[in-house]
Amino acid sequence: MRLSRIVLCVVVLPLMFLSNCTGKTADKSKEELGNKNREKKVLMNGDIVITLDTEKAPLSAKIFISYVESGFFNETIFHRVIPGFVVQGGGFTADMTQKDTSDPVKNEADNGLSNVRGSVAMARTQIVDSATSQFYINLKDNTMLDHRGKDDQNFGYCVFGHVTEGLELVDKIAAVSTGNSGFHRDVPEVPIVIKSAVVGEDGKSVTFTIEQATE
Repeated sequence: MRLSRIVLCVVVLPLMFLSNCTGKTADKSKEELGNKNREKKVLMNGDIVITLDTEKAPLSAKIFISYVESGFFNETIFHRVIPGFVVQGGGFTADMTQKDTSDPVKNEADNGLSNVRGSVAMARTQIVDSATSQFYINLKDNTMLDHRGKDDQNFGYCVFGHVTEGLELVDKIAAVSTGNSGFHRDVPEVPIVIKSAVVGEDGKSVTFTIEQATE
């Protein structure tokens, strides 16, 4: 809430003029100080390139590309960061508002691809065919997430691509401070934002430009 500044004016003309000038100068200094305090400080930025396996995970790759081309991922965040496990994104904005998505895609976890370090997979609920826009990047070999059977408990999580550039940036993301946001845990204290997502000329690579900054 902003407090109004009241400038008391007197009848004597020279003093009235002086009061008005002083008030404007103070307001201007205050505004300049406020702008200076709001200057952005970039803590992290760079590109992450993901190459999609359109042959072994055609459905997952296709829906992922559709989200990219529609601009869906722009201004979403990496909302879940667990060192030594995964970083997850693609579903929330910086204020932790969840975005509306397309219909879920069929789970392709039985495609032979493994949740090894640097691989990218579809995040989902306990329902096998529930993946939509959210994805995660494996920080280490998490083969316990692989397909091991046709039942719900063992079906696994579908790997559909790999980080081919920027894995060191992913490791930096994994090192940020996290906390709770509502009922969400492991949320970066300073949002890590996907500023843009672009499909490469080959049609099967995606470049995420990310930024973490304070204002």
